[in-house]
Amino acid sequence: MPADLIVYALVAAGLVFWLRNILGTRHGDERERPDPFTGSHPEEIAKTQNQETPEENRVRTAHENIQDLAEHPTSTLAVDNKAAEQGLLDIANVDKNFDITFFLEAAQDVFVMVVEAFGEGDRDTLRDLLADDVYNAFDGALKAREETGNTLENEIHAIRKSEVIASILEGKKAKITVRFIADETSVTRDKDGEIIAGHPDRTTEMRDVWTFERDVKSRDPRWFVTETRGDFDEDNDTIPNTHD
Repeated sequence: MPADLIVYALVAAGLVFWLRNILGTRHGDERERPDPFTGSHPEEIAKTQNQETPEENRVRTAHENIQDLAEHPTSTLAVDNKAAEQGLLDIANVDKNFDITFFLEAAQDVFVMVVEAFGEGDRDTLRDLLADDVYNAFDGALKAREETGNTLENEIHAIRKSEVIASILEGKKAKITVRFIADETSVTRDKDGEIIAGHPDRTTEMRDVWTFERDVKSRDPRWFVTETRGDFDEDNDTIPNTHD
């Protein structure tokens, strides 16, 4: 055999040996690599995340979020008492998608929408957000206002506090009562446009207590307002008091 062929053969053998050491060989016991086009099974994803995610980045449970908010309220969100906390925990046991922070932030949005829709006479918005008996009370107040020719301008500038003061799970009905503390401008004008109550440049504190209700067995994720009232006597002078 020519000398140059022997040299090439030795070089090739050396490369094969080197590659085997670096890359290894398949022997049937290797872990199957996931196919990025098919995705991984959800249980496998969760298992991997639990193994590889640091504790501080772990997704917190609904119970942990409720207990944390009860023990460490934020500047704007709170759970007022132990009974309210336990009611929220009971709701979270049944409604696996319940998130206290999301609920309170959504409740704030609903509060603003209802207050301002009532001022504008926007019945469509009110019907979407209020339970039937509460809507009927609001509709009656709107009719009475329309008969006099008065108008109402309500504007919520900021919600300073939203706190759960009561919550309960009764069968499949979840009820959460929230106290809202907000900065509001409210002006009532007569049919001639003259101001008869409020001031357009004066912000006042509004303290309202509203109850939200949802069927936790329903596919519908919406919570409806089932009660509205002032936090103390004569506090609620613009929103209908639907408290029994």
